Amino acid sequence: MCKGLAALPHSCLERAKEIKTRLGILLQKPDSAADLVIPYNEKPEKPAKTQKPPLDEALQWRDSLDKILQNNYGLASFKSFLKSEFSEENLEFWLACEDYKKIKSPAKMAEKAKKIYEEFIQTEAPKEVNIDHFTKDITTKNLVEPSPSSFDVAQKRIYALMEKDSLPRFVRSEFYQELIK
Repeated sequence: MCKGLAALPHSCLERAKEIKTRLGILLQKPDSAADLVIPYNEKPEKPAKTQKPPLDEALQWRDSLDKILQNNYGLASFKSFLKSEFSEENLEFWLACEDYKKIKSPAKMAEKAKKIYEEFIQTEAPKEVNIDHFTKDITTKNLVEPSPSSFDVAQKRIYALMEKDSLPRFVRSEFYQELIK
C-alpha cells in the first residue's frame, strides 16, 4: 500500500501521477460528445492493418470472445475499445499468458512468470487484474516451480470476466457498431 510521499516506490508514484492526471482530465468540461467516450486527447488505436472481416464473421463476435481473440482485426478492435475505457489490463494479462505458454526454456519461463506476476498479479501491481484471493494464492504457489500451466486458473478467471463483462460492453460500443454497419 502506498504510504507517505517520500517513501513511495517509483511504480507507485507513477501510478499516483497517472490517476491524478486521469482525474484532472475527467473533471474538465468536455468540448464534444467524443470527449465523453474517450476522456483523453489520445485517439484510439486503429485496428491492425488487416482487412476488415466480412459482416457474417463480425456478427459472430457478439456471442464468442474466442472468435474475437482469434481474429487480428477483432483483437485490435476489442483492445482499442478496452483502452478507451481504461480497462485493457485483463486482455493484456490474457495475451501475456498465451505468450508465456509458448516459452520452452525453463530460465526464460521463470523470468517471464516473474514479469507477469509483478505486472498483473501482485497487490498494487501497475496493471493489477481483478482476481479473487483464492485464485491469487493458487497462482502464487504455482510460480514456485513455473510451468506452462502456472497461470491457467487466473487466466480462466480473467477470460470469464471478459466474456461476461467486457464482451457485452464491446458489442454495444461504437467500435463494434461501426464495424457491422
